[in-house]
Amino acid sequence: MLRVYAAAHGLTSAHHAVVEVGADEIVLRVDTRWVRFTRDAMTTSEGVVTAFGIADDGSVSVGDRTEEMDMAAEAVARELLA
Repeated sequence: MLRVYAAAHGLTSAHHAVVEVGADEIVLRVDTRWVRFTRDAMTTSEGVVTAFGIADDGSVSVGDRTEEMDMAAEAVARELLA
């Protein structure tokens, strides 16, 4: 989902996104900015660390907010590519 939304929002951006997937983390990079996801945290290039988790039903918790995985991925991509 993150790759799809990064590609879609990249159409209107001067930069393109790179999504790196590893065994322990996922990183979305745009120009000099990035967001790193691990099993329990989301960290940004600005130094902000937020609680993160994926539930068995596919919902995603970011901080105190829980939403469907596709909506969370869209929000992260939109924010980074804006």
